[in-house]
Amino acid sequence: MPGYPIAVGEVEVEVWAKNSRFIGCAAPAESVEDAKAFIAAMRERYPDASHHCYAFAAGYGATVTHGMSDDGEPSGTAGRPMLAVVQGAGIGDVVVVATRYFGGTKLGTGGLVKAYTETAQAALEAVPVEMKVETELLSVNLSYDSYAPCKKRIEELGALIEHEAFEASVLLQVRAEIEIVESVRRALADMTAGRALVETIR
Repeated sequence: MPGYPIAVGEVEVEVWAKNSRFIGCAAPAESVEDAKAFIAAMRERYPDASHHCYAFAAGYGATVTHGMSDDGEPSGTAGRPMLAVVQGAGIGDVVVVATRYFGGTKLGTGGLVKAYTETAQAALEAVPVEMKVETELLSVNLSYDSYAPCKKRIEELGALIEHEAFEASVLLQVRAEIEIVESVRRALADMTAGRALVETIR
């Protein structure tokens, strides 16, 4: 299946470990800025909590940016295991914050790792996801006599015409999944004897 799973909603779950309360929140994060904004929002939502540990994956695959923090917990007991859960889940564009209210009993290194891992897992299991498909936006310049057959072929290939302008020639903005971009380019070249001007906008 083309594309990759991304978070598309916000969730909140609760995990308890020896009287310590862990609140796991997960939300979409297309960028590092999105992730930081959500982490800041959780600090505001639970200002009296002991810790706000987090992990995020902004993007996916080769273009992903990861981040994590133990937020005062012993090094390696929160952020790193949470990030391992995020990476293992295979979800992109997601941030997970584990907010801890200390319950008076120390959990120890192993107990902290277990609690933060379980909190991240619970949050990611609950967060709604959908497939994000990578697309390319094309600018297409056509003659008027080529417009109707080319429009029909573009739609048959599964691409979407987002905008049309009728000037000295016909200008189209076409959004196509990465997998069919070359097919669209070839079809337009074949149908117009190479006269269609096709450029990538983004």
